Amino acid sequence: MAALLASRKGRTRRAAFRGVVAIAGASATANLIAKPLFPRRRPAAELVPAHRRIPDPPTSSSFPSGHAASAAAFATAVVMEAPIAAAVVIPLAATVAYSRVHTGVHWPSDVAAGAVLGASIGLATRHWWPLRREAPADTRHQRQAAALPEGEGLLVVVNPHSGDDSFDQSEEVARNWPKAAVIEPSKDQDLLEQLRTALDTAEEPIRALGVAGGDGTVAAVASIAAERRLPLAVLPAGTLNHFARDVGAEEADSVVRAVDNGAAVAVDLSSVLVDGLPRRWFVNTASLGGYPDMVRLREKWEGRWGKWPAAAAALVRVLHASRPLKVRIDGETRQVWLLFVGNGSYEPKGFAPTSRPRLDDGLLDVRYVRADMRWSRTRFVLAALTGALHRSRTYCQQDRPEVEVEVLGNKVAIATDGEVGPDGRHFRFTSHVAALGVYRESEGVAP
Repeated sequence: MAALLASRKGRTRRAAFRGVVAIAGASATANLIAKPLFPRRRPAAELVPAHRRIPDPPTSSSFPSGHAASAAAFATAVVMEAPIAAAVVIPLAATVAYSRVHTGVHWPSDVAAGAVLGASIGLATRHWWPLRREAPADTRHQRQAAALPEGEGLLVVVNPHSGDDSFDQSEEVARNWPKAAVIEPSKDQDLLEQLRTALDTAEEPIRALGVAGGDGTVAAVASIAAERRLPLAVLPAGTLNHFARDVGAEEADSVVRAVDNGAAVAVDLSSVLVDGLPRRWFVNTASLGGYPDMVRLREKWEGRWGKWPAAAAALVRVLHASRPLKVRIDGETRQVWLLFVGNGSYEPKGFAPTSRPRLDDGLLDVRYVRADMRWSRTRFVLAALTGALHRSRTYCQQDRPEVEVEVLGNKVAIATDGEVGPDGRHFRFTSHVAALGVYRESEGVAP
């Protein structure tokens, strides 16, 4: 069932992963902890009709039922992510649970206890892995934007190297916006300069920008859109599409309708100044510490191993070799393992930020893990595993409109929206309220 659910991206794939995690937790708890603590004799085989007996009955403790626990955990976890699957997984879980009594290997109370245990563990996965917010982030800022039927007056940047290589984004853009001008990033020119040149030399006035690419490409085009006060149309074409998800642009048809009708909102953008270099914009997150090194290693290895295996190997290497950074954060000296800055306040406030409820709060989400305390990494991991990060002194989270970070040592690289930026020692992060207009259907606007 998990394999079937995982065959499709989105909610059902997340449901499959959550279900498998819940099964692992329920099985381990039932078989490795509960059964040894509560030994109980199983029903006598002669009490069950011969045609219902299984040929090799288990001999472990009868209480609780591990099968019922795993089935209930999987069903609970899947239904939390994908309620539409309830019609299939709940009857399946109930059948598994009943079968343990039907075959005479468990008492009804074993099955009931196992089901309660499994459902509790399925629900508990939210403690470490919060459910993803399905609705787009709210914003109270409306923005006037040109209505561009068939994309007339629209300049779209298409990154053919983003997302699924088997899907041609240029064909998708041409189908949705046949009158739009389309460019692809050049290997010989910086994308920002390429886009400025295209805007300055266009034969017809460009009234809006579009982008089909990952978050790094979106951030680059968004910076020019904010600079030129042009609305932006985002087509989700990357691997994760964090910004497209939060801004309500996960469905291409919805974005096309918004462009046709001129429906738009304004959202916040954030920027960072690195040692006085030109402002670097980001739509999702920026970070200092181990993450930029991980990105470098992933890019170095992904040609041979593929993106996800390379990312996993890079993460292991960086965690093993990481060294703390000595920094001054708004005048306060700290040693940190890494520092995270989000464009907007993310939820949850634990160490796994997943979504933004709003895109108009004018705040940066600043988080860092302290390295100037004894056993800081161990304490951090334990707090993360137990869901107690909000009480841990090793983990700090604040929402603020700007923050200044000075690295007291060698220069370090910054990563913004998954792209490694320049090295530096002085980093000034700022939130810019309603700096970007984005095409989105009007029902996403909050009062």
